[in-house]
Amino acid sequence: MLKIGLTGGIATGKSTVSSMLKEEGFAFIDADIVSIEVFTLYPSLTDELKRTFSETFFYEDGALKRREFGNYIFKYSKERVKYENIIIPLIKDRIKELFDEYEKKGEKVVILDAPTLIENNMQDYVDYIILVWTNSQEQIKRLINRNNFTREEAMDRINSQMNLEKKKKYVDFIIDNSDSIESTKEEVHELISLIKMLNN
Repeated sequence: MLKIGLTGGIATGKSTVSSMLKEEGFAFIDADIVSIEVFTLYPSLTDELKRTFSETFFYEDGALKRREFGNYIFKYSKERVKYENIIIPLIKDRIKELFDEYEKKGEKVVILDAPTLIENNMQDYVDYIILVWTNSQEQIKRLINRNNFTREEAMDRINSQMNLEKKKKYVDFIIDNSDSIESTKEEVHELISLIKMLNN
């Protein structure tokens, strides 16, 4: 089974590239979805976060106030590290389980969509890594327009991730998503052909 990592920075357009690859029928593991699923799979996680941070970050039904909590941990890096030390091991365990499940089903290609794949040392989980890249000014503009973030909130989130230029050193393929959607489509279609060739 060919395992491919798809990564990028926040607002680089990774979701756009992901959608194009999904249209091709590849199996996917979405780390963002897994990060939500773990709250159901590991009920003790909510209690641990309440103890470590504060119950004020949770609604009465136990759901996490994601925007409010996100603003907090992205503003204070020590708190973000504390949170990641709790949740990342659970996410990694679930990703490994999903890879095993797909392999048992006989899938030929599985793509792990993970924005912080490199930061969280998951390179060994995959055979190849694709980076979706765009310039930093475009990232800021997209975050402000898409998420209604202030410039400060946008910068906090961008700075919490590894610099995209540094990420280039760890990857096998780069999709430049700073130009038109048509240009991105062309690059993705070329990549799809390459993936199929690698899987033969």
